[in-house]
Amino acid sequence: MKHDAALQELTVRITEAALFLDTVSKLLSERVVGQRKVLERVFIALLANGHILLEGVPGLAKTLIVRTFSSALDLAFQRIQFTPDMLPADLVGTMVYNPKEMDFYPRKGPVFANIILADEINRTPAKVQSALLEAMQERQVTIGSTTFLLPAPFMVLATQNPIEHEGTYLLPEAQLDRFMMKVPVEYPSYDEELEIMQRSARTAVFQDVPPVAQKSEIQKARALIDRIYVDARVERYIVDLVTATRDPASAGLQSLEQMIEYGASPRASIFLLLAAKAHAFLQHRAYITPEDVKEVAFDVMRHRIRPTYEAEADDVSPEDCIRRILGHVKVP
Repeated sequence: MKHDAALQELTVRITEAALFLDTVSKLLSERVVGQRKVLERVFIALLANGHILLEGVPGLAKTLIVRTFSSALDLAFQRIQFTPDMLPADLVGTMVYNPKEMDFYPRKGPVFANIILADEINRTPAKVQSALLEAMQERQVTIGSTTFLLPAPFMVLATQNPIEHEGTYLLPEAQLDRFMMKVPVEYPSYDEELEIMQRSARTAVFQDVPPVAQKSEIQKARALIDRIYVDARVERYIVDLVTATRDPASAGLQSLEQMIEYGASPRASIFLLLAAKAHAFLQHRAYITPEDVKEVAFDVMRHRIRPTYEAEADDVSPEDCIRRILGHVKVP
């Protein structure tokens, strides 16, 4: 009874704390046509203090989503266009000589913002990727011999062209693993594209939306997410899913043994739990269910599974492997 009362009290607090997200979501829907799943995943990553990788061809409103999202939340926003000739200093900053003082001082780069849009992240070489890695994982940047903390909240939303496109680089596995989710951005439907054309075929310049929320509301929401109840059986279910990607045979999936070169890291278990909690928060619930885990499983694990050559020859994708694992691992 005491436990039930605590959950009810937490549910009420979650419902109240989530109101600002409903306002932001409504504002986004007025600017962005469709892409409901992408918008929800961006909210989940923000609430769970993670980063998100958006993959899709140009022109699918990825930049519009991120820019509108940051404006509505009154967060400092920086768009960084990644190019093959980019240097780490272009991202994090550098030491600049002051002849008057005869000394060097740090000039901070564009990474010092709350929301970073890393546009076409896979068009830049590994040197710049390594510079972004520290910022994403440690929430800090080293310029010269000085380390600077990045502002909070800090979130990287990276866009990536499909790897088949000319002039793209494979992201290092270590960096891919830092992204909480990888979300494909699909083409709009016929009706959605008609509405996009009717809305956007104007000569007026894009205007940022007014802020409708504050940073303090994000911090309050994150504190409540940490309190969301997780049953021990659901925790084991998450670990069962992740370990099945690394050792399918032990999970009774011998047919996948030759299809997966390597599976998801332990970071996948952490992100699955955090993303499931954030998903429950968006549903105004004080506990998570296996359905919350299933809902975010594809986005959390698709970039953490490397298919073998045999799998690629048979057109077996990471999503196919995840689907078979979800269908086989026993749900509590």
